[in-house]
Amino acid sequence: MARKFVVRPVREDDFEAFLDLAASTGGELTNIPGDPEVVRWRIDDSVLSFDPRVHKAGSHRYLFLLEDPESRRVVGTSGIISKVGGFHPWYCYERRYENVTYPPLGVDHQVEVLSPNSNYNGPSEICSLFIRPESRRGGWGRLLSLSRFHFMAEFARRFDQQVIAELRGVTDSSRTSPFWESVGRHFFQMDFGKADCLSGLEDKEFIEKLMPKHPLYAALLPSEARAVIGRPHPAAEAALAILLREGFVHRGQIDIFDAGPVVEADLGGIRTIRERRKLPVARVREDLPGREEVLLSNNRLDFRACLGPAIWMPEEEGVAIDRATARALELAEGDFVSISSLRSSVSVLGERVEEGAGR
Repeated sequence: MARKFVVRPVREDDFEAFLDLAASTGGELTNIPGDPEVVRWRIDDSVLSFDPRVHKAGSHRYLFLLEDPESRRVVGTSGIISKVGGFHPWYCYERRYENVTYPPLGVDHQVEVLSPNSNYNGPSEICSLFIRPESRRGGWGRLLSLSRFHFMAEFARRFDQQVIAELRGVTDSSRTSPFWESVGRHFFQMDFGKADCLSGLEDKEFIEKLMPKHPLYAALLPSEARAVIGRPHPAAEAALAILLREGFVHRGQIDIFDAGPVVEADLGGIRTIRERRKLPVARVREDLPGREEVLLSNNRLDFRACLGPAIWMPEEEGVAIDRATARALELAEGDFVSISSLRSSVSVLGERVEEGAGR
């Protein structure tokens, strides 16, 4: 039977497994450092966020784990913050350009300006994506990233209509950021790692008090700082590529600490959400050989998602899935399953399903 890595919500009894995962990131997950107290807080916060009485976007933080079904080992995590602006505002720099013109001297050019900006009303943010290096093959990273969109589609009232992702900016092997050394350090008087960790722990007051209040002219920055504005860290390039294929776009926003790119999308315009089909399980078969794998999930707050094959059965107005998928998603015949292709321009289930069918 096929091996099914499963994405599911973090649980209270995942403390040791999640602590081990957080400690293994080497600083890649600054908002979930390998600190037992912080890990416990994050788990408790997520468990409360999945409460069925939540019906609107707030300061809820949803954490998902990727679990190897054979070893029961947690190999990855991802998250969603339902609204990053609110009690704690969300900060960024807006990139814009000013015309500098003086015809008598033949001067006519543009200069880049970084304007500090804060948002007190949204958006939602997808965050905390990490997978152990030894598990970064086989499509598990794509499963961990895209499965969040199935959850957001099914429980859309819990999220803002705008969704962002802040990609990790360029740093060197010692986690030194050229942009931070040229800008942030002069105002915050601390190392990049400390500031990034404090921000990840939702201590935003220090940003409000210490962040530059006036626009910065990029031309006045050192060349090494200008070179990384809007660029992702090499380790984040694959994640950015996935999001761009999902319909996320750059709209001139960058992270205030490391100048990493911020991309955004309309919730309903995200490809996985737009192409999602919610259909009844007509048959559970022992195996479905030769079928291309798709993203499947169970539409419940006790969320489950995995990769697997599925066949559209028009005569029964439903789909067939294999037994391993049914077990992984805890589904039976008659239950509904959500399905999306893993790539754009690929028809779901290999057959044409009418727009809106079963939604």
